Amino acid sequence: MLARRLQNIEESGIRKIFSRIQSVKDPIDLSIGQPHFDVPPEVKQAAIAAIEEGANRYTPTSGMPELRRRISAELLRKHGVRTDSILVTSGAAGGLTLAVLALLNEGDGALIPDPYFIVYKNVVSAVGGVPQFIDTYPDFKLTPARIRAAVTPATRMLFLNNPNNPTGAAYTGAELRAIAAEAERHGLWIVSDEIYEAFCYDFPFESMLKFSERCILVTAFSKTYGMPGWRVGYAAAPREVCDAMQVLSQFSYVCAPTPFQKACIRALDLDVSGITKEYRAKRDFVVGALRERFEIAVPGGAFYVFPRVPWGTDEEFIEAAIAERLLVVPGNACSRRHTHFRVSYAAADGVLEKGVEVLNRLAARGAR
Repeated sequence: MLARRLQNIEESGIRKIFSRIQSVKDPIDLSIGQPHFDVPPEVKQAAIAAIEEGANRYTPTSGMPELRRRISAELLRKHGVRTDSILVTSGAAGGLTLAVLALLNEGDGALIPDPYFIVYKNVVSAVGGVPQFIDTYPDFKLTPARIRAAVTPATRMLFLNNPNNPTGAAYTGAELRAIAAEAERHGLWIVSDEIYEAFCYDFPFESMLKFSERCILVTAFSKTYGMPGWRVGYAAAPREVCDAMQVLSQFSYVCAPTPFQKACIRALDLDVSGITKEYRAKRDFVVGALRERFEIAVPGGAFYVFPRVPWGTDEEFIEAAIAERLLVVPGNACSRRHTHFRVSYAAADGVLEKGVEVLNRLAARGAR
């Protein structure tokens, strides 16, 4: 009855954990990857004003011209990249889907560093592409050597998530330049998911757009401004690719929500350095509290830690955590391995304190 493409699509393991929140009384929730802070008040007011002023109709599929101009100015200011080839999308997931639809044919391969954001694998499979996984354990870093070992004649695309969900791995400009050069040798398109740009802690963030002419930048306002439910993102890509993505959007997402597009213009005026500082402190607290009992590659960005389970499989350890009202994500929800689990530290400090106490207690249980 259903299309064959669904045979290769898996339900999100992260969403399974999300649904279990409803059955756990007073959960200690360190599972879902969304900021713990709300949309800034001035941005909320901009959205309310947009609704009341009648900004409730379609925008051009490419997005509001004023928002696209502001995005273009931001890319120039922050990354030194000059482009007006920009498409406002329905969140980063919308941009990822459109990029894959525009560039992959049935049977084409797409390199996906493992661990990975679950959308990559499933959207590639949905269009008949072939996910080609690159094992990045134990340091979780994509390297030119790892690309060379995985690429085949069928490979057409490389996914890069910087900083990474679920591991928090982040890349310096030198590392990005080396990855871009290796991708160019093999004629690969790079889909660079940079949604955690504001959460880079140990060195300045740099965009893959600076280093590759075959890059499709995909990002969103969701994480930086606490608005994952607003579904506004954008893609920047070479003109031919951006135009193709726009045509595809006309017959799928149509356009991102109009009043929220207008509010995002206001969001771009805000200084978010305080959020970066706050989340760096959360990273340091969680890593410091867990590193004695857990094997951890210190994350350089995003808001996740990806420790190795101290005993059993990831599912066994997660079930023990749920019994203690703690919700974290099993590693196999975003990897082919069953050896790690994801902790989101996008939570209030008191919740983090409770969560690491439970995790250390569970680790000690296995050591006895």
